[in-house]
Amino acid sequence: MLVTIFGGGGFLGRYVAQELLSRGMRVRVAEREPTHALRVKPLGTLGQTQLVHADVRDGSSVARAVAGADAVVNLVAVLKGDLDGINHKGAANVAQAAAQAGVGTLVHVSAIGSDAASKSAYGRSKGQGEEAVRAAFPGATLIRPSILFGREDQFTNRFANLIRMAPVLPVIAGGTKFQPVYVVDVARAIATAV
Repeated sequence: MLVTIFGGGGFLGRYVAQELLSRGMRVRVAEREPTHALRVKPLGTLGQTQLVHADVRDGSSVARAVAGADAVVNLVAVLKGDLDGINHKGAANVAQAAAQAGVGTLVHVSAIGSDAASKSAYGRSKGQGEEAVRAAFPGATLIRPSILFGREDQFTNRFANLIRMAPVLPVIAGGTKFQPVYVVDVARAIATAV
């Protein structure tokens, strides 16, 4: 089975790739800059992993990346910058290409609290992306994790570094509640959905 992973070189993507590879699947990592996914290459056996160029904002590169795939996983997202182009239209491009290529399975990773009517530009773009995915690929599996933590995350490690450097840890928005989830658990859920 060949699985194309958009964003497979990122924090979550490396764990998803490792989980799929350990289950004997072939993985095609689609990245805007394929060199960002070089750490994925040695996780599989000879010929089990491919790295390809694809930008979710470019429909033709997305179509090339999904060609011949049995399943597609979209992990691409940004917190700032081109939210509409990547989180919304990029998600639509992936879903449309997967549907047109006759891919059997699409797993789209969104975010907790995604809502097309959100006051937050990020939440709104992720919600619009979900709507676009559902419209293009009605059978897609949508996964909405919260903040991910793991060995090289950008969340808990930031606090750990602050604690190491300062005698006092400032509390900002102390009433905010988090539901962090272990990156390996999310990767296993995605692999199971595939």
